[in-house]
This record gives sequence, structure tokens and C-alpha cells, in this order.
Amino acid sequence: MSEIAGQTGLRAGATAVVNESYSFACMRCGHGWEQSYEIEHHTDATGHEFVLYVADGKVVPSPLSKPTCQNCDGHVVRIMRPGRVESARNAARRPHRVPPPAGPVEAPEASEADAEVGGADGRVEPEHHHWHLSDLLHPFQRKAS
Repeated sequence: MSEIAGQTGLRAGATAVVNESYSFACMRCGHGWEQSYEIEHHTDATGHEFVLYVADGKVVPSPLSKPTCQNCDGHVVRIMRPGRVESARNAARRPHRVPPPAGPVEAPEASEADAEVGGADGRVEPEHHHWHLSDLLHPFQRKAS
């Protein structure tokens, strides 16, 4: 997210420039955008350090203090790492997978080896198993060492 630029191209008085990019999403209207900033580090006449945020060649307020939506001027804006808005847009453009149709699911038929013969009509009925809690918990139990 950060990249420190070399000493070339610094504005007057800047000691270093850090490039930062962020993704923004407005929680009010849903608008999303990305912006890159040059963060210039300066020292004033009294020796106090301060930074200037520069976007598209203009000094702008820090996007971290009170971000404003470019679409609705709202201030409930989520700040994310760069690329999040673009990846969401790309995901929205992809064709959606169609889920399988809902409805009853056919159970596989039991083989004769897995079943026992029933009454006089010769129907094959699956063997019934009565489950106990210990049967269900068996995979989670540890052996004593």
C-alpha cells in the first residue's frame, strides 16, 4: 500500500513522499471508488512535522480523518485496501452460477447385501440403525495416552 518515492519530484519543502492507494465504499448510497494519494512529509519553521495529501495534483484533506462520498456527500464511508472496489465490480460482471433446482432428492437404492428381506411379500427393506449420542461423538473422542 505504501511506497516511498525518491528525492526527485518533491514539492518545495517536502522531505519524503509516500504513495498510498485506498478503496472507498459509501455505506449510505453504495457508491464505491478508488483513489491514490501522494503523502508529502514536511517540517514547518518551528520544526514540527506535518503531511499533505495530494490527489490528482491538488492538495486535499486526509481521506482517513473524515472521508466524504463523491456521490452523495455522506460521511459514513468504509476505507479498504486498494483493489477491493475493482474486484467487486469484476465479480458483479461475471455470469452467476445457477443453483440446482430445489425439490425432493432421490435416495440411492440399497443393495441386497445392505438390506434384509422383509415379510411374506419379499420386499427389501433397509436395515434400521438406532443412533446413540456416543456413536455420533466417536470421531471426536481422543484415545487415552
